Amino acid sequence: QVQLVESGGGLVQAGGSLRLSCAASGRTLRDYSVAWFRQAPGKEREFVAGIRWSVGNTANADGRFTISRDNAKNTVYLQMNSLKPEDTAVYYCAVKAYYEVDYSSWGQGTQVTVSS
Repeated sequence: QVQLVESGGGLVQAGGSLRLSCAASGRTLRDYSVAWFRQAPGKEREFVAGIRWSVGNTANADGRFTISRDNAKNTVYLQMNSLKPEDTAVYYCAVKAYYEVDYSSWGQGTQVTVSS
């Protein structure tokens, strides 16, 4: 089983940037897809960005955000630029193995707050 720990959240002014990290332990992410999700108060969780580890294919829901990986550190990053107050949410990373349909392991989340 993969354990995930997010970090890098905080308070930032609108227009600023943050880089979130998701460090994995327990297993290498080589056979997994990794994604970032976020959930704002009173809203449903939504997909932000994802990466298929083995081939590096990425998908972004917003062009301001970029997902990347560090093989040596078994870590995934989410670079967030031009942040807006509506980006305020708890950000989670999650993984699923190549044979799984749903994301099966989740981190505890990191709070991102964007002030206007």
